[in-house]
Amino acid sequence: MKVRAAQAVTQVLAAAGADHAFTVPGESFSGLLHAMRDLPDFRVIATRHEESAAFMACALGRLRRRPAVCMGTRMVGGGNMAIGIHTAFQDSTPLVAVVGQAPTDYRHREAFQEADLTAVFAPICKWAVEVPSPEKAAEITERALKVAMSGRPGPVVLIFREDVLEAEVPAIQPRELRVPRPAPDPEAVAETLRLLRSADRAVLLVGGGIASADAQHQLVRFANAEQIPVVTAWRRPDAFPNDHPLYLGWAGLRVPDVSRRRLEEADVVLAVGTRLGEMTTFWYSVPTPDATLIHADVDPLVLGGRRWADLPIVADAGLFLDALESEATGDPIDPSLRERRSAEVAELRREWESRTIPRAVPRRKGVDQQAVVAHLREHMSPDTIVTCDAGNFTKWPARYLRWNEPGTFLAPTSGAMGYAVPAALAAKLAAPGRPVLALVGDGGMLMTGPEIETAVRERTPFVTVVFDNQQYGTIRAHHELTHPGRSTATMLGPVDFAGLATSLGAAGYTVKDESEFPGAFTEATRSERPAVIHVELDPEQLRVEP
Repeated sequence: MKVRAAQAVTQVLAAAGADHAFTVPGESFSGLLHAMRDLPDFRVIATRHEESAAFMACALGRLRRRPAVCMGTRMVGGGNMAIGIHTAFQDSTPLVAVVGQAPTDYRHREAFQEADLTAVFAPICKWAVEVPSPEKAAEITERALKVAMSGRPGPVVLIFREDVLEAEVPAIQPRELRVPRPAPDPEAVAETLRLLRSADRAVLLVGGGIASADAQHQLVRFANAEQIPVVTAWRRPDAFPNDHPLYLGWAGLRVPDVSRRRLEEADVVLAVGTRLGEMTTFWYSVPTPDATLIHADVDPLVLGGRRWADLPIVADAGLFLDALESEATGDPIDPSLRERRSAEVAELRREWESRTIPRAVPRRKGVDQQAVVAHLREHMSPDTIVTCDAGNFTKWPARYLRWNEPGTFLAPTSGAMGYAVPAALAAKLAAPGRPVLALVGDGGMLMTGPEIETAVRERTPFVTVVFDNQQYGTIRAHHELTHPGRSTATMLGPVDFAGLATSLGAAGYTVKDESEFPGAFTEATRSERPAVIHVELDPEQLRVEP
């Protein structure tokens, strides 16, 4: 029996758990569009921009821990997806990007929208490959999925020439993708426990690998049994419940001093399921050279970060914590050590809490951002999935909001603007019964905000809060520090975001005073369609108040 290569590719994707594709459709991969339409459980969503398509696939992959698909045509569509592909790479998120290519007969003639796409994408993904023939299309797709899901997850880019997808090939029987989970060396587990208990100032530094392994509960039990404080990696606050007495915030920008100080003073750092990147390590200043670093991760290449780990452990975070918990249960901690640690952490936690309580700050004009996040903190449902863009406004959610359940916070560790709205749509697809809240600045909103129309069309209601200070606030704040009074190319014009939302079929609300926000938020959350709350800020409120 013969099928088109596009059908075989789609069957392989579906067998691996992919059931959504996001795209601005193009003629060069029309064969895949038709094949996906023939699968009853496969949903193809037309987006307003390929960047948004990639962000949607990235967010869906984060929440479901299996790859979603984004598609763009040749260099122009593929280039637009590049930011989202890079975001998935830095977020360690499985994603399959499909890029159409000029037909075989036209290749290497500078054909319409032609480029060396393998060379373009290779530096920002785990594997980029141009499929050489129809007969290898399914095989290479299967291998790409293995690459995307194995070890440290990440994006892969499949480049298909138009004629390759349309050619007939023998029918296939796709296989279920099973990803191996490496278990830790028992001796390394025993050594980890010994080092932690011999430490005066141990700390746990945990990241996205906790979510990938669904290991938050094991982490909580172990940290609680040993009374070791926990700091989460940059933009990974939902790896550990924020209201737990052992939590000391996330590492990186916009955090209280106590979070950084605890890492700087640590004599033993146990890093689990995280890369030790620039933000998480406070610009590579922690762990300090004198600290003993134990690092457990599925990817041996990330162990230690900028330095050698004193005890490197290749292991799935869940299996590692299971083994560590079992080792600790068999050899309980000395009660006096546990009591001493408990008292020390309690003092640190009190300091952290005192710095993370929002207090209203009188403004000369505009809405106080602390008042907005104070209301969100009080009235947001605990299972709300929050998608957060990049921008100056993120200082307030990062400092004051709480995430206590796994899978409730999505934000790009790459710092890519335009992520929040597309990610919110994907989050609603992944969890249609849960509330979803997108937080975005005016700059990011005008990059991908038209996807509000996509949300209306696809019936995926969520609330978007636009923090509008009419400027690129992060860069303005940086300029004021480095070149006071000489900020350049940071000021933006006024936009009626509520009116824009209404024009796209959503509900729109404008908030000019913080007293108006509670009512607008209540109405928006009760709406059965996408809703946008336009919050007009004081452009001079660029820093979190003490």
